[in-house]
Amino acid sequence: MATTFVSVPLKKAAEVDLFKPLSKFIGATYPSGESQAEYVRAAEEVNKLRKSAVGRPLDKHDSSLDTLLRYYDQLCAIEPKFPFAENQLCLTFTWKDAFDKGSLFGGSVKLALASLGYEKTCVLFNAGALASQIAAEQNLENDEGLKSAAKYYQLATGIFQHIKDSVLSALNREPTMDISPDTVGTLSLIMLAQAQEVFFLKAAADKMKDAIIARLANQAADYYGDAFKQCQYKENLPKEVLPVLAAKHCMMQANAEYHQSILAKQQKKFGEEIARLQHGTDLVKTIASRYDEYINVKDLSDKISRALTAAKKDNDFIYHDRVPDVKDLETIGKASLVKSTPVTVPMSQKFTDLFAKMVPLAVQQALSIYNQRRADLVNRMIAQMRESTNLTNGILASLNLPAAIEDISGDSIPQSILEKSSSVIRQGGLQTIDQLIRDLPDLLQRNSEILDESMRILEQEEITDNELKTKFKERWQRTPSNELYKPLRADGANFRATLNRAVQADKVVRERYAAHSEIIALLCKPEAELNTAIPSGNPTRSLQGSEVVTLLKTLLASLNELKKERETLENDLKSVEFDMSSKFLTALVQDGAINEEVISVTELDRIYGAHTDRVQKNLKKQQELLANIQRAHEEFSKSTQSNTDANQREEILKKLAAAHDQFVELVANLREGTKFYNGLTEILLKFQTKCSDIVFARKTERDELLKDMQQSMAREPSAPNLATPAYQTAVSINESTLGPTPAPRTVFQPKTQTPECSPSSSSGCENQPKPQPPARPPPPSVGSAYAPTSYGTVTGTSAPASAPASAPVSASPALIGGTGMPSQAQGPPYPSYQGYPGYYQMPMPVGYGQFGYGQYNMPYMYQPPGQPPFQSAQQPQQPQQPGYPYPQQQYYQQ
Repeated sequence: MATTFVSVPLKKAAEVDLFKPLSKFIGATYPSGESQAEYVRAAEEVNKLRKSAVGRPLDKHDSSLDTLLRYYDQLCAIEPKFPFAENQLCLTFTWKDAFDKGSLFGGSVKLALASLGYEKTCVLFNAGALASQIAAEQNLENDEGLKSAAKYYQLATGIFQHIKDSVLSALNREPTMDISPDTVGTLSLIMLAQAQEVFFLKAAADKMKDAIIARLANQAADYYGDAFKQCQYKENLPKEVLPVLAAKHCMMQANAEYHQSILAKQQKKFGEEIARLQHGTDLVKTIASRYDEYINVKDLSDKISRALTAAKKDNDFIYHDRVPDVKDLETIGKASLVKSTPVTVPMSQKFTDLFAKMVPLAVQQALSIYNQRRADLVNRMIAQMRESTNLTNGILASLNLPAAIEDISGDSIPQSILEKSSSVIRQGGLQTIDQLIRDLPDLLQRNSEILDESMRILEQEEITDNELKTKFKERWQRTPSNELYKPLRADGANFRATLNRAVQADKVVRERYAAHSEIIALLCKPEAELNTAIPSGNPTRSLQGSEVVTLLKTLLASLNELKKERETLENDLKSVEFDMSSKFLTALVQDGAINEEVISVTELDRIYGAHTDRVQKNLKKQQELLANIQRAHEEFSKSTQSNTDANQREEILKKLAAAHDQFVELVANLREGTKFYNGLTEILLKFQTKCSDIVFARKTERDELLKDMQQSMAREPSAPNLATPAYQTAVSINESTLGPTPAPRTVFQPKTQTPECSPSSSSGCENQPKPQPPARPPPPSVGSAYAPTSYGTVTGTSAPASAPASAPVSASPALIGGTGMPSQAQGPPYPSYQGYPGYYQMPMPVGYGQFGYGQYNMPYMYQPPGQPPFQSAQQPQQPQQPGYPYPQQQYYQQ
């Protein structure tokens, strides 16, 4: 290590786009306007802040640390305002282990989680790591540097301790080794020990009393000793950490003994002074012999040595005090001046909440439930008023009012029927209803397709996840899709049920339209045709101006006033607005939680209490008017002359009046259905986007997990599969017919030096002979040893005379089943240690391989019977190449 202080490396993070998911949530949650635009700009600033904090290398400076802390503060601020969950706001954060150096196969240990708590933990770890690096860079020769180093070490101590206490609850799964509770607990203790050492250096520089300095040093030695014990079991930490801690433990003990010896001298305890100096001398000798490359204690050693020499001289000539054993010395006291800096948000003094105006998620949820309660209350009162209006229209139509009291002449169209006809014609008549009905199937199909596609992508991803879970079993460590998608599937089931109810409602509307289409068509005809279609009745002019007619007209006028009042009430109910955010925020601040039901019910009663009373009074007054109208109509009916024509005319007028009401209701229902389908389309599109986002996030997480598993499996040693092929077990060959011995396997040995070539030798190694490579074996000489005797079988014969005598059978490869066949393909010296996949055929240069196969590198080619493979009988031996240290390869003709 370059310094004698331990600093922690930074974790590296994968790039994440915070802007897109945050802006999507803002657009789906908040209405378009100035507030939404402000929140979108804030989301963009958060994304930039992350890139500055974790997306680039950081300088060892206070400004870089402040950037990290501001980003951490911003994460803490937005956590309660956005639904950061695995099945809601799809954001996956990937971080690498800070201490992992990778492997032979590349890559490093990393973890990807859809958890804001994981992101916060990793950012906070980097803040602690950067604080340790900044502290290590301080100049400890001046007072300002000592103060800064102590401040940053104590900050790092508090940060690592906070991670130790909170990491498991924040992640809900096993973290990487660097942020595990054991590792960060050890790092916290190391930072604490280094902070204590800085306080010791400060006390020594300020020339405080030796008793205080000794206690500070002894406490630092104790901290270093505890850290050393914990680091003994941390294989993931850098190898330099352990010797530095051991050396610091001894160094602080030596300093404590030195300053305590000065105190003993002041107290006239000269024997104790010598004993402590001797102990300090032993400690610095231990450091010099074992940890000299990490800690330089020459100055301390010289200081203790001079003091020991002087103390011994004075004691030998003057005091003659007995030198006690080190074990009998009084224990040096301890004094701790360090204190870990607690993690309190905000940690940065420059922090500004970018989403200060956005309410927390708990308030948003309470507002959502409140709005639903409010909508239910308003819809219930509006439905009551509309039902009352429909009931009134039905009763009046059955009584043929007001047409009956207007049709005194018996031969003209009543004015009320003319007004109803004009109203229907203005609204388009049957064409309007037909067009609205034709639009419904397309709207329904569009919504059904969106919902089907949303559920399909969830189902497809779940099938893939289940297959991987079955394949990898306990290695597949992530939340199962069937559990993660339960809320989404519940939403999908609700949407499906809503669509089914809408289909039934559409069916009812069509049936009603079919039942009333003819009379509505009649109502849409011109006045002359309509008059012709209505039968004439006997004149009842005698009833004009009668009391019963006047009473009916008065009652009907009052009833119309009630209808108009209900329209006003409906508009008033829809227009009432009240912001509940302040109520819920106050409850959250005061109680730490929101009792939404109690607050909402109380406020709704207060806001809508007067409106509810007006609605109930209106409905009650209508009941009284309808009762009076029915009684007056009975009296009116007795006064009229009843005949067939009059009855037919009255029935037609009743149907025409009812047709108008049915037309109005059908158009209202169809338009409401169209609005419902269009609104549902927007909701389903958001639902589909949510499903697509979470499936994409799961796919990204799946790919990362598969990549990590492949790298992990590649690093794991596994025995090669040496299963014997069937064609080998069916062959019997005499061991004496085997070819030449393959080249010896390479065994790597540590470098050794001969006495003549040692560094201390003055002669050096110039005259030493260079080591020669082992002699290459001769090429195979295959004669009639392998002669085909029958189809598919080979029998062994005696070895040819040309076979080299220096190829012992015992040096041949291992045999399988006693058949004489080699258990491993012969070729270049490949290692056979556990985990190596074994030798496999591949093209190699002719000058390197044991057997050169020539241009095409083909191990099997046709040759005439009795002729050695790849060799011509008349081919002469090639001369030795000059300067080539290995035996000449025999040339094989293609």
